[in-house]
Parts: sequence; structure tokens; C-alpha cells
Amino acid sequence: MKRSSDRIVTTHVGSLVRPDDLVSMVQARVNGEPHDAAALNARIKETVTAIVKRQSEVGIDVINDGEFGKPSFLHYINERLDGFAPGKARAPGNPFAGSREFKSFPAFYEKAAASGTGPYNRAQHLECVGPITYKGRQQLKQDIDTFKAAMSSVKVLEGFMPAIAPSNVEAWQTNKYYQTAEEYLYAIAEAMRVEYHAIVDAGLILQIDDPRLVTHLNRQPSMSIDDVRAWAKIRVAALNHALRDIPREKIRFHTCYGINMGPRIHDMELKDIIDILLSIRAGAYSFEAANPRHEHEWSVWKNVKLPDGAILMPGVITQSSMLVEHPDLVAERIVRFASVVGRENVVASADCGFGSFAGADEIDESIVWAKLASLTEGARRATKLLWR
Repeated sequence: MKRSSDRIVTTHVGSLVRPDDLVSMVQARVNGEPHDAAALNARIKETVTAIVKRQSEVGIDVINDGEFGKPSFLHYINERLDGFAPGKARAPGNPFAGSREFKSFPAFYEKAAASGTGPYNRAQHLECVGPITYKGRQQLKQDIDTFKAAMSSVKVLEGFMPAIAPSNVEAWQTNKYYQTAEEYLYAIAEAMRVEYHAIVDAGLILQIDDPRLVTHLNRQPSMSIDDVRAWAKIRVAALNHALRDIPREKIRFHTCYGINMGPRIHDMELKDIIDILLSIRAGAYSFEAANPRHEHEWSVWKNVKLPDGAILMPGVITQSSMLVEHPDLVAERIVRFASVVGRENVVASADCGFGSFAGADEIDESIVWAKLASLTEGARRATKLLWR
């Protein structure tokens, strides 16, 4: 994994805004609807080539394919795991329904819940009805080959590919087969291990996406912080089991608080989970640090010992605001982290993805690129301050 040596390296979290026609084509495939597979594959290759080029042009050093072949960072797994069957349809609504946030700000969240138009409402809920195995090798290979072909024509440091953490699959799908929740969790982890290995074996950096790690407290009002910590330790153990023989330096771990642009007063605080976060077998840690709810938490790292060789990838731009960060502010955020963990141990990133669900229109594409441009310019300004 590339790190800062004479300048600040830049990256982002993964999901980028997809073209509308691509969204429709991917959704048809996911839903099992009639579609032209050859036309879809050609369109994926075309759009991935374009998004890879654009990342390079804006100055991002460590890039990905924008997750253009996936319906979302999570629900893509519906196509890649066997042992599941369609379950009872979930009623349309807001994914934060029943959460601490929803209970505290019902009028705000009920507007979104009433519309039932979110892309998460198009994702099919599945039930586990048999042994879980990985069946997505061909689709994954196609994603990898398309990305690597596109990356070969641009100048970047390296590429990464996101894959979902087992606990997020566990939370989305219902277990109707395994005797215990832990047995179910480890079965998912063992199956996902196939995907994790394939990404690394292809010469890419593996990014584990795990928003559930820090959103579970908000989503489960009946649980205390201690309850969530106990829950998280079991989930991290399962993830580490899946990652057990992959070199740490090939793994970057990402957690965040999702696409929620609400008040977010119930976000779990970094200080309450940081030790568990750092117990994950990864070489780099990506987290939110560029929004009003979490920017102050940079100081938490003053009292934390990083694992040997670890890199921090703090968010220095955010998906949770339409405001485009000033490059000087981006540089200031980078310098703060460098002052705590060392300039060589900081890679500048974003808080979260900018298109976690295909077609979500979470943030306008033009704003995304303005933010990424500010990220790279801020990194250049931080470099001048840190290596002068």
C-alpha cells in the first residue's frame, strides 16, 4: 500500500455517481429482468474507462472503478452469494426507521420514509435457506479485469476495490438455516474470503467496507455502548477470520455513518470504538473526520498507539454536505493528523462514498468533482507545509 514519502497521497472511499443509463441497465440485471448482457458489459467498460481517467485527471493517486458494476456497496452481494432465496418484501421506507435518530427527529425522517423512493427500496431482501458459498467469481473477475484494463492507460499510484464486511450482510439478510447467529456470521465471512483473496491476488488493494461497525448503536436504541462494543468484538473477530492470511499491507478498512444527511446526534463516538477499530487486521484505517459531527475527533488519535506500519486515511472532505471545502481547510485537516501520527502515515481521503446506492443522487456529480479537486489541491498545499 502506497504511503506518503515526499508528499501527501490522495484517495477516496469508492462509490462515485453513475450515469443514469448505466444505473437502469445494472438494476435490470440485478432484478433478473430482460436485458442485453453484451450491451451492459460494453457500457460498464466504457464508463469505467471514463471514470478512471477522470480520477487521474483530478489528481487522485489511489483510485477505483467507482463501483460502476454494482447496484450499491452492499446489495451487490445478492448476486454473489449462494444459499439465499427471495424473502418477504420489506415495506418501502427510510433505512434509519426505528433508529435513535428517527425517534429524535421524526418529522425530518418521516418525509423521506413517506416517499419510499430511495434506491435502497429497490434492493431485494433475501433469506438464508442453505449453506452459504461464493458464486460470484466470474462477475468479480470481470470487474477486476475491466478496472485493471482502464487503469493501465492512466498514471496513478495504485488501485483499490471495495468489498463488504460480513456483519453488513448479516444485518441485511435473514438467517433461516444456521443454528446460531455466530455460525451464520462465520459462514458469511468464509464465503466473503473468496472475494477478498481474489481482489488481492489480482494485485489490487482490498478495501473492507463496514459502516455497520459504527452505525449499529444508532440503529439499535435498546443497546448501550457496552452492548454495542460486545457485539462489535464478535463481528471484528469474524472479519479477521476472513482476512487471516491476507497481508495487512494489502488491506484498507473503511467505516462511516452512511448516507444520512440528518442531524446525526446519535452517531457513535470514535473514542468509544477506536480500540476495536484498530484490532482489525488492516494496514490502513478510513473514517469520517471532515463533518461537524466528527471533525473534532482528530485529537482522539493523540492518545492512541497505531499498529506497526499502519496508515490513517481520514476524511478531509465530506459527502454529508453540499459545501465544497476550501483547499486551505483541507490542508489544515491533513496537517492536524500529520502532527499526531506523522506525515508519512497520512493519506488524504473522503468521509464516505458519493454514490453508495446507484441512482441515489446523494450529491450532484458536479459537486463531487469540485470536492475531489479541493481534496487534491489541499493535499498539495499540505505537502508544501509538511515538506518545506
